[in-house]
Amino acid sequence: MGVIQEVKDGKFVDNSSAQSIAKDKVKKTGNSSLDKDAFLQLLVAQMKYQDPLEPTSNTEYISQFATFSELEQMQNMSATLELSRASSLVGQTVMMKVTDSSGRTTTVQGNVDYVIYENGKAYLSIGGEPYALEDLDTVADKKYLEAYKKGAEFLTVYRKLPEIGILSIADQENVEKLEKILNSMDDYEKSFLSDEDLEKAQKYIDKMKDIVKVDGDEGADEGEDGEGEEEEDKTDEV
Repeated sequence: MGVIQEVKDGKFVDNSSAQSIAKDKVKKTGNSSLDKDAFLQLLVAQMKYQDPLEPTSNTEYISQFATFSELEQMQNMSATLELSRASSLVGQTVMMKVTDSSGRTTTVQGNVDYVIYENGKAYLSIGGEPYALEDLDTVADKKYLEAYKKGAEFLTVYRKLPEIGILSIADQENVEKLEKILNSMDDYEKSFLSDEDLEKAQKYIDKMKDIVKVDGDEGADEGEDGEGEEEEDKTDEV
C-alpha cells in the first residue's frame, strides 16, 4: 500500500508511513499497548493517507476488519474474566499494595465488601474505599487467617511466662489462657507452632496444675490448724 508524499521546494519530503502518522493521533493505554479505539483510528488513518493511485485492496480491508473484530472480542473476554475474578473475591480477606502519585507504596488489608466495575476496570471495595484489582497483592483463606490469629495469640501469652523453674501461682492466669487457646486449636492450627513450643506449653500447664494443687493443700492445712486452735480456745474458756 502506497502513501502520499509531501513535495517541498520541488523535492519529495521523506514522510513517515501512515502507521507512524496515525500513532500520533491514537490513544494509548497505561502499558503503551493499542486499545480497540486506537486500532480503529489507525485503520482510518491508513485509508486517509493511502495513495489514490495504489489503493488498498478490498481483501486487505476485510483482513484488517477481521483483526479488529478479533481484538474487540479478546478485550471483551478479558473484561469479563476480570469481573468474574473480582466478584469471586467478595467476602475474602485481601492485601492491596497501592502506589500513590509520589511513588510511595502503602499496604491495605481488609475484607472485600463488594465489586465496582467502571470503564472496563474492576475495583474492590475495602472499608468503603475502592481499590483497583491490578493492585491486588495477596488473597488469604479464612481458615489460614484464623490459624494465624490463634498462633499469634498463643505466642503473645507464651512469651509472657517465665522459665518453668521459677513458675509461680502468680502466673496462673496466663497459663490458663495458654491452655484455653491450645485446646481450641486443631491439628492444622497447631502446625503454625513449633513442636518445641507445643511441648513446652504442655509442661507449663502440667507444672501449674501441680502448683495449684500444692497451694490448695497448704490452704486446707492452714484451715484445719485454725479450726483446732479455735476449739482449744473454747475449751480453755469453759
